[in-house]
Amino acid sequence: MKNFIFLFSFSILFQSCFSYKTVDYNNIAIEKKQKFEVSGLGGKNIKGRLVSKNEQLMILENNGQLQEMPVSEIYEVKVRKFSILKSAGLLGATYATVVVVIAAVLIMALAGA
Repeated sequence: MKNFIFLFSFSILFQSCFSYKTVDYNNIAIEKKQKFEVSGLGGKNIKGRLVSKNEQLMILENNGQLQEMPVSEIYEVKVRKFSILKSAGLLGATYATVVVVIAAVLIMALAGA
């Protein structure tokens, strides 16, 4: 029972309230400084905050380093967006975990008494 609760709470903690949505390269707004995940044709993937983009090149910053990806090599561009459903699911799962833990403690206490 303790292992189940530990694994369940561990999986809840590592869920994210964000998800990546595929966007068209031409519809990217530079001013927002959003986080992107770019997949290249040769299997090269980079994540980071958008610094600049033009007709030939997309530049992302990740941990203080600039990474460049030529537009001709870009396969897919995904932007990080806040997910209300994941956030609500996280809150619901946390509430359910608390209820299960309290019920398990009460059952153990009543069984021991």
